[in-house]
Amino acid sequence: MGMLRMTLQTRQVLRALLEDPAEQRSGMELCESAGLPCGTIHPIRARLEQVGRVDSRGEDPAVHDTAGRPRRRTYRITQDGAVQARTALARVRGAREVPGRGR
Repeated sequence: MGMLRMTLQTRQVLRALLEDPAEQRSGMELCESAGLPCGTIHPIRARLEQVGRVDSRGEDPAVHDTAGRPRRRTYRITQDGAVQARTALARVRGAREVPGRGR
């Protein structure tokens, strides 16, 4: 599994995915949860998917046909991705809290 830069935006996306790890979410729902624009979310989500931390699935055609809109993809953090995300977020949080660290 590849390494991922833990930018502020990546941390926001991971936290949004960890709110309910079992839930499939659309890109728009991730944007709202993370408080970031789609143009920021989608490259991060694509990298997370590429390194195996996020799975995606296409919407059932009957749903989008009935709604008269394009097919949506939904995303969910994998079990391994959730463990790695929690570890990485804790590591970042711990690095910020090291006493005596220069500013």
